[in-house]
Amino acid sequence: MKKYILGLVVLLGVTISAQESAPKVKTELGVIRGVHEDGVASFKGIPFAAPPVGKFRWRPPQPVTPWEGELDATEYGSNCAQSGWGGAPGTISEGSSEDCLYLNLWKPTDIETTSKLPVMVWIHGGAFVGGSGSGPGIVGTNFAKQGVILITINYRLGRLGHFAFPALSVEYPEEPKGSYAFMDQIKALQWVQKNVAAFGGDPDNVTIFGFSAGGVSVHSLLTIPYAKGLFHKAISQSGGGRDGVLTGRPIKDENASPFYPVSAETIGINFAKKQGIEGTDAEALSKLRALPVEKIVDSGQETDGEGGPRTYSGPILDGTLVVETAESAYKAGRQTNVPLIIGSNSAEIGGSFVNISKTKEELFLLFGDLKEEAKAAYDPDGKKEFTEIITKFNTDWVWGEPGRFAAKAYAAQGEPAYMYHFGFVPEPMKERMKYGAGHGSEVGYVFNNLNARWGNPETTPEDVKVAEMMNTYWVNFAKNGNPNGDGLPKWPVYNQKDGEILDIQVDGKPVGKPDPRKERLDVIEKGVKIRTKLQTRGI
Repeated sequence: MKKYILGLVVLLGVTISAQESAPKVKTELGVIRGVHEDGVASFKGIPFAAPPVGKFRWRPPQPVTPWEGELDATEYGSNCAQSGWGGAPGTISEGSSEDCLYLNLWKPTDIETTSKLPVMVWIHGGAFVGGSGSGPGIVGTNFAKQGVILITINYRLGRLGHFAFPALSVEYPEEPKGSYAFMDQIKALQWVQKNVAAFGGDPDNVTIFGFSAGGVSVHSLLTIPYAKGLFHKAISQSGGGRDGVLTGRPIKDENASPFYPVSAETIGINFAKKQGIEGTDAEALSKLRALPVEKIVDSGQETDGEGGPRTYSGPILDGTLVVETAESAYKAGRQTNVPLIIGSNSAEIGGSFVNISKTKEELFLLFGDLKEEAKAAYDPDGKKEFTEIITKFNTDWVWGEPGRFAAKAYAAQGEPAYMYHFGFVPEPMKERMKYGAGHGSEVGYVFNNLNARWGNPETTPEDVKVAEMMNTYWVNFAKNGNPNGDGLPKWPVYNQKDGEILDIQVDGKPVGKPDPRKERLDVIEKGVKIRTKLQTRGI
């Protein structure tokens, strides 16, 4: 018995000692207690908004209630509700919940509140229906070790993140509607402005960066008036730069887009009918809010899979929050002007992602008068496989040319824009990734988290070099608005005259040079004028 008591005392002593040595930060809402790990301090599962459940489903994020005592921030909060890729109907992914508006923060240990370190806020990808701000691939340790405060955030997904319905449009008329995911991102950035100084961060030096849907979100935040002033630099990784992959549907306009001719409200009505809910009034909305979350989320299917009407909208151009597409803002110079990094990978995705052509001849015919120019750019000797051509076409159409368009828009405003093309394929992956670096390949290198890369290939010396280089470029940009620094190959500022980019080649060597895709991107730019023919899938 004495041995047991002694052991309990020792255990309690260790627990108390660990809590006393744990990093603690006092914020406007209360004290937050994190943990020391791997040489940095981390704080996980910090609420930046109230749970968006019950009457707050499909409402802007609400304020957090202050807490008493210490908030235990040693574990991640739940991911936002999602079915996961290929998830079974009527279920949600393990570890996901409708109560999900949390962020995570990594910082160097033992810094003062007056340190004013640069802050980076990561917006995850996942086609606006999946993903999260947690996980081994986006741990912020290596950013923190380079003197940056790294924050990752969650935001609502699928129909919880983007939804319109007639009764919603008239409810709380002073509130923005439609894209609750963007409202969550803005709320997280507002939390940063109010609280990051307590962690030693500089609220006047915030960089937003994101991949895929997160990269699209960066473009949206650059053009949403509500987001102005909340950040000071931006990085879009594989986020396009024109209309975005999923934007452009005003709530009520049935003729908003040649790719999305159905209004977001109509799509919401279609979903309600699918759930057996008739009508469009407050009673119908109450029934929608009462649905179990499992009936609302799915893997982002735009229709019921049986040839029926569309039931998921994606981001919504509502006219109050999202007032225009990124493309129209960039053309008119109405974007938030901040230093920009933008780029994509060399072989993002193949198949029928954009175009349902089955042969290269069929694809080139869609270019009309540009047919021979397209052939010369994509298949100069007539010997390339169709699989390679359609992969490069998809990549250029969705990511490459729109990224260049955005870089041009920023250069025209006199803002520094840095464009990259990531083509590195590690030796163990060359057979699987024969046409180049796939969608998301660069993320593990940017975070310098090589053990969490997709496919978990064996780490090579080249991997280590590329990861250290990419992480340092991103850190330098966050600190100074310029990715260049000692020991790094020169990354030229983009301008329309020279068109120079940082080309991270298949062997991992970075070279500042004119864009090697120029001929392809030029013909894609001309093809934008006939985009309804070329883009034969609404994406």
